[in-house]
Amino acid sequence: MSQRLALAASLAAALLCASAPVCAQGMRLADTELSDVWGQALLNLTNTSLNGYDFTRITLGADIQLSANYSNVRLGEYSYSARNATGADIDIGTLRFGRSDGSEAQRTVSITDPYFEFVYKNTGNAATREVVGMRLGFGGIQGDLGVQLNAISGSLLINAGANGIIDSHNDTLSGKRWDGSACGSSSCAVTLSQLGNLVAGDANGPSRDFFISVLKQGLQFPAINGVVTDKALDGFWLNWRDRVSAPSINLPPPPNAAKPPG
Repeated sequence: MSQRLALAASLAAALLCASAPVCAQGMRLADTELSDVWGQALLNLTNTSLNGYDFTRITLGADIQLSANYSNVRLGEYSYSARNATGADIDIGTLRFGRSDGSEAQRTVSITDPYFEFVYKNTGNAATREVVGMRLGFGGIQGDLGVQLNAISGSLLINAGANGIIDSHNDTLSGKRWDGSACGSSSCAVTLSQLGNLVAGDANGPSRDFFISVLKQGLQFPAINGVVTDKALDGFWLNWRDRVSAPSINLPPPPNAAKPPG
């Protein structure tokens, strides 16, 4: 038996060696054949400039199905005298990507083209060149999210249907550590604490402007997918205004339990 195995292994090795030059040989393709070939780089590097800043974006060309649970997310903890709120720029008690009490498709959130973008200034002067900050964002996000939002520094626009519109543009402090209760001279339709479920994307496609940034100073980021976003302020900042809805209010975040085996 051992001799047969050795012989088979030898024959297999010989066949591989013999066929290797044939398999590796390059062949020219006609233009018509090349038109049928498609490919995409895993990483894409983009350099742009805007308003005196230079930006380097690294995009991961991938489609991701995400199911994840986070709790007590607090970013940017420092004292802010104008509105200290809960003591953090972003304070999210619960953040769940996907839900386990709905359809199979609702178990995950679809994310496309995630990216990091770094911001620099004075790049032409080695003595004064510095990193101003960065952001993490998604080219697209679609699906159900369970949330408990305590306070958000950012630009938010959430369609709560018959319950009203949540728009941080109504805040006199430009959305810094906003809980949805301050809307200038008028009362807010819905506060952030009343939200338990958000839906990213709609019949027109995924939400296209989600990002979280951290900056030394406020600035305007370049548009992505043709969507121009608001100026991001210093500190931590969350931008999300495109195709975001809240199907209900005053309900707890939907569960997102692990899928049972089998």
